[in-house]
Amino acid sequence: MAAPNDGGYGQYPPQQYGEQQPQYPEQASQEYGNPSSPPPQPGAAYSAQDHGRKKKRAYAAGAFDVAAGGNAAVGGQLQGGGQFGAPQPLGPAYGGYPQQEAQPAAYGAPQPVPYGAPQPAAPALGGYQAPELYYPAGGAPAPVGGVAGLTSGLSSMQLGAGAQQPQQLPSQARPGPLNQLYPTDLLNQPFNVSELEHPPPPIILPPSSSVTASPDANCAPKYVRSTLNAVPTTHSLLKKSKLPFALIIQPYAALHDLDDPVPVVQDQVISRCRRCRSYINPFVTFLDHGHRWRCNMCNLTNDVPQAFDWDAAAQKSVDRWQRHELNHAVVEFVAPQEYMVRPPQPLVYLFLFDVSYASVSTGLLATSARTILDSLSRIPNADRRTRLGFIAVDSSLHYFAVPKDSDESGETSMLVISDLDEPFLPVPQELLVPLTECRSSIENFLTKLPEMFINNQSNGSCMGSALRAGHKLISPLGGKIVVLSASLPNVGYGKLEMREDKKLLGTSKESGLLQTASGFYKSFAVECSKNQVSIDMFLFSSQYQDVASLSNLPRYTGGQTWFYPGWNAGRAEDAIKFASEFSDYLSSEIGLEAVLRVRATTGLRMSTFYGNFFNRSSDLCAFPAFPRDQCYVVEVAIDENLTKNVVCMQTAVLHTTCNGERRIRVMTLALPTTTNLADVYASADQCAITTYFSHKAVERALSNGLDSARDLLQSKITELLQTFRKELAGGSMGGGLQFPSNLRGLPALFLGLIKHVGLRKSAQIPSDLRSAALCQLSTLPLPLLVQYIYPRLYSLHDMPDNAGIPDPETSQIVLPPPLNLSSERFVPYGLYLIDDGQTQFLWVGRDAVPQLLADVFGVADRTQLHVGKGTVPDLENDFNERVRAVVQKSRDYKSRGVGSIIVPHLYIVREDGEPSLKLWAQTLLVEDRADQGMSFQQWMGSLREKVVQ
Repeated sequence: MAAPNDGGYGQYPPQQYGEQQPQYPEQASQEYGNPSSPPPQPGAAYSAQDHGRKKKRAYAAGAFDVAAGGNAAVGGQLQGGGQFGAPQPLGPAYGGYPQQEAQPAAYGAPQPVPYGAPQPAAPALGGYQAPELYYPAGGAPAPVGGVAGLTSGLSSMQLGAGAQQPQQLPSQARPGPLNQLYPTDLLNQPFNVSELEHPPPPIILPPSSSVTASPDANCAPKYVRSTLNAVPTTHSLLKKSKLPFALIIQPYAALHDLDDPVPVVQDQVISRCRRCRSYINPFVTFLDHGHRWRCNMCNLTNDVPQAFDWDAAAQKSVDRWQRHELNHAVVEFVAPQEYMVRPPQPLVYLFLFDVSYASVSTGLLATSARTILDSLSRIPNADRRTRLGFIAVDSSLHYFAVPKDSDESGETSMLVISDLDEPFLPVPQELLVPLTECRSSIENFLTKLPEMFINNQSNGSCMGSALRAGHKLISPLGGKIVVLSASLPNVGYGKLEMREDKKLLGTSKESGLLQTASGFYKSFAVECSKNQVSIDMFLFSSQYQDVASLSNLPRYTGGQTWFYPGWNAGRAEDAIKFASEFSDYLSSEIGLEAVLRVRATTGLRMSTFYGNFFNRSSDLCAFPAFPRDQCYVVEVAIDENLTKNVVCMQTAVLHTTCNGERRIRVMTLALPTTTNLADVYASADQCAITTYFSHKAVERALSNGLDSARDLLQSKITELLQTFRKELAGGSMGGGLQFPSNLRGLPALFLGLIKHVGLRKSAQIPSDLRSAALCQLSTLPLPLLVQYIYPRLYSLHDMPDNAGIPDPETSQIVLPPPLNLSSERFVPYGLYLIDDGQTQFLWVGRDAVPQLLADVFGVADRTQLHVGKGTVPDLENDFNERVRAVVQKSRDYKSRGVGSIIVPHLYIVREDGEPSLKLWAQTLLVEDRADQGMSFQQWMGSLREKVVQ
């Protein structure tokens, strides 16, 4: 496989480290799932619904008789003359919009049940009818065809079920179309945010394909998601479509194994293709009475292992059709000895504490030490081999030797090193200590650590030298270096200068501020990756800290950068947020010394990789530590014409668990092929496409500048609209702007990306804040990334009666229907929640009635309302309880099938309050005109001009 000419930003020049051979056997692929769970169904009336109705009506009645509030039009009626973002009457097409009657016949396609067609809504509750568009009966829209069951999620697996051999069907020509294409007019049928909650177009495998018909065979989309759910058979057809073909891979759906149940193959019997090294999976074909199997990737015939049908523990024959790898697209193998080049490494955390004046005065040192102390029981240590180490950093290095608990007279000793060029390294055994054997001593040390530096006045930070010393300390074992810093490294190796210049912000020269200022941080990161050392950065400075340079360390070592601008432990909200996130970070069950490889059917090639890792060779991604809260993008190229009805792609992650067990997580995705351009467009996944282009935009911003990244996004959405108009709309559009119903949200998502804090043109965004945002855009899992680009807006003052209370069937809190991000949705007496997954804003209208303020905040007048960072007080009334439930449910990542440690800050915003806070909240209203960005109406108008010219 040839190395790509220019790879993703997770890669490094191959002459540095690119020719090294993989030191572990390769691994397979895994799938990434639906961006969010289906909207909950309307619940039954709760115990105080009469009270709730009176409250809700009172909030609105006290303001104006005209205007009906954000949730008044959610039943499908048109409000306000059909402006952009307003809900339209529901029809049979995707997203609740009527299909164009003349269109289906133009493609010669039959009329199946449309993908995404809404179902009748449940009866209204108390006069506030749950909107059909957001609360369809039965949850998610019904997919097309009888094979839709193959798209069931991982939660529907029935382990051990199905003792009979699945039917194997002969290969035949594909019958008819795949997903039905429904063109819509983007101008007359505007995008509605609820469409982002819909699952992607279903993967419809042909009933005549030669794949195994296993009931849970295609359950991988929770882990691996494709931008196209129908693959063009030729490169020319893919190029003609202008759509990208890529995989969005999120190998884990939770921070902990208990929340992410994946079938585990324990017997160490692993059957792989002798030629392409793919793992046996539900889509292979058995031959010769089950003694051989044909690889679904390269067609080679392989022998079935003798132990495949034998249970060695019970010493008896077993039914092979109950084996997990033949029934589930996502499995995890316990790896045998040959998958290891050394004994499994222990989990190692080396903490680098900034103890300069900035860290001590803001309370960072005390808060981080206290959080580690309180989280010692949460750090994975099931095999009792976990080791911890501690180094304090100011203008010198401070090593700490922690004695074992059995040493009664032992006291933690500190060794100060001032020689930063060639620092003396004490005996490693005394600095990396077993958590189990030194628990009491570690607790005593962490308790005393803040007092040791309480009077420290040093403003120096030799963090670069500390990183080199830490690398020397843990490189024999490998592990994680955790940096907690509130200062710019200004002494020793990797010394950085203050280079922020406000005159450059918003100009073409701003891109220079996003580049690394020192080659040390890239070259050192590559050296760390070689020695299985990963680096995570927690950055807290209220001054310039050069996030652009420091973020290279996590980018090439499989780590992450967390940024807390202006953090101070004196604010309870700041201290609680960091303590909660840091504790969850320490408890996460990461993988160690991992490698990832993606294989595919002959004719497909993995061309470019994006994410936080080091690209060790053309198709092997190396992770010293494998996180559970990131996703990766792999661009797929079509090198040869595809002759099969179905192509398969397989991701494998070989890793060591926190408990010292070598495992391989394998994810297999099967997609149908097509020669029909309409099938390609009808099967495109708008959220996966947005994820792909967010990574492309970050790469372009870091290499060519922000203007180039924004131009890339605008030219691409224009190109897609032009292609659809030319190839599938006959070139005739009248005054409209046609696009497939399943891609209707793409223009809004691209606008949100262009106006995002990481990419938008502005002279008011500090380079540190922009660099931190670019880190998030290139690592967030798909559901959180889409929300980060196009935040969620909920109207709370008039939310339906079933919102904010548990659904009687699922016991999950029901969220109000989301609204488009436009100020047109706001009424002056309203209460709104704006949430981008990183920050939440509770917007209080200038004419909010006193009863609303009393019920939610416990104040009689809005002038008494505390604005800024805060919380919703816990009051004894039903409406307050529902508002708090909605705020909390909006933070529920687990229900979306993703893991995250982020606890968003909640800001209370008064419409007539602090102007800067109000302006910040308004920047999240993507469809409004703000700063130098155009409104959604202007955006659509400019796209139409470019498309029809």
